[in-house]
Amino acid sequence: MNDAPIKAVLGPTNTGKTHLAIERMCAHSSGAIGFPLRLLAREVYDRVVAIKGEKSVALITGEQRIEPPEARYLCCTAEAMPRDAGERAFVALDEAQLSADRERGHVFTDRLLNARGREETMILGAATLEPMVRALVPKAEISARPRFSTLTHIGPRKLSRLPPRSAVVAFSSEAVYAVAEMLRRFRGGAAVVMGALSPETRNKQVELFQNGEVDYIVATDAIGMGLNLDVNHVAFAGLTKFDGVRMRRLHPAEMAQIAGRAGRHQRDGTFGTLAGAGGKFGPSPEFTEEEIYAIEEHRFAPITKLFWREAEPRFDSLATLIADLETPPAHEALRLAPEAIDLATLKRLAEEPFAATIRRHGKVRRFWEACSLPDFRQRGPDVHARFVARLWQDLQEGYIGADYVAARISELDNTSGDIDTLQGRIAAIRSWAYICQRPDWVLARDEMASRARGVEAKLSDALHARLTERFVNRRTAILMKSLGQDAGLLPIALDAEGVLRVEDEALGHVEGFRFVVDQAANHADRKMLLAAAEKALPRILGERAEALAASDMADVELSRGAIRWKGHMLAKLNSRDGQLKPELEPARELATLPEASRKTLMAALGTWLDGKLEPLEPLHRMHVAATNPDAGSQARALLLNLIAGHGFVTREKAGLEHLPKEMRPFLRKIGVTFGALDIYSPLLLKPAPRQLLAALGIDRRPLQDAMLPVIPDAKKLPSGYRHAGTQAIRLDLAEKIFRAAHDARTKAGGKRRFALDLALPISIGLEEKNAERLLGQAGFRVQRARPLAEGTFGPPRPDQWEWRPSARRKQNQRPAPAPAKPREGSAFAGLADLMKQG
Repeated sequence: MNDAPIKAVLGPTNTGKTHLAIERMCAHSSGAIGFPLRLLAREVYDRVVAIKGEKSVALITGEQRIEPPEARYLCCTAEAMPRDAGERAFVALDEAQLSADRERGHVFTDRLLNARGREETMILGAATLEPMVRALVPKAEISARPRFSTLTHIGPRKLSRLPPRSAVVAFSSEAVYAVAEMLRRFRGGAAVVMGALSPETRNKQVELFQNGEVDYIVATDAIGMGLNLDVNHVAFAGLTKFDGVRMRRLHPAEMAQIAGRAGRHQRDGTFGTLAGAGGKFGPSPEFTEEEIYAIEEHRFAPITKLFWREAEPRFDSLATLIADLETPPAHEALRLAPEAIDLATLKRLAEEPFAATIRRHGKVRRFWEACSLPDFRQRGPDVHARFVARLWQDLQEGYIGADYVAARISELDNTSGDIDTLQGRIAAIRSWAYICQRPDWVLARDEMASRARGVEAKLSDALHARLTERFVNRRTAILMKSLGQDAGLLPIALDAEGVLRVEDEALGHVEGFRFVVDQAANHADRKMLLAAAEKALPRILGERAEALAASDMADVELSRGAIRWKGHMLAKLNSRDGQLKPELEPARELATLPEASRKTLMAALGTWLDGKLEPLEPLHRMHVAATNPDAGSQARALLLNLIAGHGFVTREKAGLEHLPKEMRPFLRKIGVTFGALDIYSPLLLKPAPRQLLAALGIDRRPLQDAMLPVIPDAKKLPSGYRHAGTQAIRLDLAEKIFRAAHDARTKAGGKRRFALDLALPISIGLEEKNAERLLGQAGFRVQRARPLAEGTFGPPRPDQWEWRPSARRKQNQRPAPAPAKPREGSAFAGLADLMKQG
């Protein structure tokens, strides 16, 4: 259709194919992706909306259409993918290996052959599809993607031994319900997911599993079609299924598609069978060695044929239409699709008396569209054909009346009944939702479609409630009945994930050293579980505290004035006068620890904190010097100002005029620098000490993590910076610029004006105008050179600079009063004698 590149991204599950397609689509100006399930289409729709916004994304399925007028990105089911999708910059088809499916394969084959993007096309599927892509799309660029994690077979597991975060896969609603009921009795409950569920019900059931309210999910093979779950293990309750024609064993590729749900991204997964799942569902399933090897190594027999059916038949007559739909394909890689429900319905109704009146092109086309109504209720071709015949009688009059549709929807607006009854109503309302989405079938289409969606949502909520009520046990009832009411007898342990368990049943979880009881427990069980946990917690948390104290404390950090472990506070930091190291106040949660364990942990935290405070050694030296009574009041006052400023203070606020000059060498020795405008410690302007001061909660000003030389100016600057026009500069670099300016003034030999090269501040990152404003703070003023007279050639005259310190600065430069005589025998008296001898 065009010369745009076609990329086939093939590989097993958990390779990021769908994620890649979403990224590529969002990188284009427009796009469309076709999915095998409306559940998956809805999931991706939500992800793209989060990136592009609701106005830019459309969701198109048989039963639902969300089409903003400005939508540029489409998330569709393959059947609902619009014919004009090729007008978009990007087009992708997900799970393209379904082209080999008996029922829907011809739809996917048509999209694989004809759906093309204006700028890029992407075909996503299993590696087994590669020969067909090479045969049918020879210009496609094929790339293989390896699985992010490994998949390992661990053999059969009984329900009582099933690992947490497991999915059990069955192949009939009867088997799904039976397994879910057993999990409710023996493991506390399970979420249930089947393809017949509405997206709302499915999402709420998945949420039960994802949130950890239940550790197990029971599903049909619909779970294999790209639904993202945090599953660690997949257990097969059976290895045979009815494929619409006969009962057969799953192909290894189908097994792998389902087993591949285990593990996510780089977390490995396992698969196996459910031991004891025989009985009325057949013998207990077992994998063969060949199947295990194929699944673990992702080696499967390639697909050799794809199902095809004429996608654009002629509508001259019903006979012509049927003949075109039954015409075999010309390409050797394609085979004619088996008779689907839409074609079976068409052939049945073509024999009815009213079919003689269906003659013109438009009427034949409209009749075919009616026959294409999906059989949501799954009652067989005859029942479905009668429903379509009644629908066609209404459509012959033009449109179906809104009152009639509203009455049918109202009949289904009933949330009473059991699970099967509600599922039947949801299937029926899906039929009406599909009918209401057609642009030329129903009067007041938007209103009727909205009503149908509303009823489906209500029925979905009711079905979710029924499923939860039937298959989710709030964790403790059976356990408490078997063990009695004495909670102290329960064997309680804390697992590696921080969950407090009693015989594999969760009581709650531990956050740091605080126990949180499971919110899913009812009131009576909550009190019992809490009492059981409280009896074991001192011992368990004491062991946890001692293990933490003996570890390297890799997960311990300083944050917001406290020591935290995995985000939970262990101790609050309280500042102490005259000391840099703060006092450690144990968090309230540590009160439940045994005394010895608490002391061991606090001692370890103190030692750990000593090591963390090493970057603040210059500040520690200031604290020590400021508490020395021999330092003199003037030096101690300056040191206290430096400590209060966390390593720096302006000369104006330092009280420098009172400091004796002979005290300056002593202060320099402990790391103090006397600058033109600031007094500071250069070592405290590095990133590590600044970050540490912020984490300790000592310095509450904004933090510049990297302590960059120059940053944009702000009303409240990070510590260690000085304003410089529209920029701010670090104090030590500002002092370097001031010293360079004074050096240039000295070289001028006492002249009032001198030349100053601004290369240094500009190389640091200051703009020229901001460099002049910074120098102006230190008393340097620029005198612009007069331009050359007109007609005069030569380089322009350089600007001249003057140094005119402010009156306040001159006052600060007055001689300090005579210092007090140091106490005889003190260190400062010895320093004075040495200076006199020098």
